[in-house]
Amino acid sequence: MTTKPNILLIYTGGTIGMIKDYKTNALKAFDFSQIVDKIPELQQLNCNITSISFDEAIDSSNMNIGYYKDIIEIIEENYTKFEGFVVLTGSDTMAYTSSAISFMLENLQKPIIFTGSQLPIGDLRTDAKENLITSIEVACANKNGVPVISEVCLYFEYKLYRANRTTKISSEQFEAFTSMNFPPLAESGVHLKFNEHLIHQTKNTEQPLVVRKELVEEVVILKLFPGISKLVIESILNIPNLKGIVLETYGSGNAPNSDYFIALLKEAINKGIKIVNVTQCKSGRVMMGHYDTSLLLKEMGVINGRDITTESAIAKLMYLLNKNLSNEAFKKYFESSLRGELTDKYHF
Repeated sequence: MTTKPNILLIYTGGTIGMIKDYKTNALKAFDFSQIVDKIPELQQLNCNITSISFDEAIDSSNMNIGYYKDIIEIIEENYTKFEGFVVLTGSDTMAYTSSAISFMLENLQKPIIFTGSQLPIGDLRTDAKENLITSIEVACANKNGVPVISEVCLYFEYKLYRANRTTKISSEQFEAFTSMNFPPLAESGVHLKFNEHLIHQTKNTEQPLVVRKELVEEVVILKLFPGISKLVIESILNIPNLKGIVLETYGSGNAPNSDYFIALLKEAINKGIKIVNVTQCKSGRVMMGHYDTSLLLKEMGVINGRDITTESAIAKLMYLLNKNLSNEAFKKYFESSLRGELTDKYHF
């Protein structure tokens, strides 16, 4: 690539977009249209940066499917104009948001890098500048004119992760995210080092970008715990119009084998509700049938979430439920890797 790549910065809200007014000590919104003036280090990057901000910055806790669509539409409208995208959102729900975006885009051939920060961009000890600068550098990276990254990623504190593999693990440390079941795609130190054998390679570059804007909202996460009552489980499984459940089980996918629990799950499945088994553990995978306490789940048709994160499982559930698949097809697609969100083979 002989010309400078064009990078679009999309600011939705979150801590990274705050700057301190030192006269009042109050935090105010950062003007990303002046970003190169405010962060002169960006001039050292070999790219042109354009920014778009949401009309009203949204807090991470207020993120929802409507805002997913807003992000998607900005990318869709600008896809041919830019070589890469950096999306700034609140970190608390970033793993959910970036996972959803990864499913909503098919045949992606350009980098979309999510990032944010634990401290506002105007703070003295902020992590925002490094996260932002390196995310833009990643979005610019190309090899022989082809983007090094052509998937949805999340960059935080010196590591670039596949977005739909991430979980936020700390509200206080700069190293706020991790990807327990899949290694980083790149690490930033003295040099920015890409682990190229782990990066998704676009197989057919002739296919156009396909945007899927519709997600099904009638889903729930049911986390098991010792002593959870029949009434609570029954109430959740009987939510009106419920279409999907991410069932957070113990260890390698184990759950109570009491008669009432099994009967309630069977009843839900018979009503057409899709139930996905994911582990509560931060690392490892579901192996249904490995113990007797998960054998009944397997036999009744509970879907094996394998090593998918809860954040990615709920996004994938929302995505696949909109496709009107048969039970067999739904199970097949959920248990298959669509965007690198689960491991086909358990070695790297």
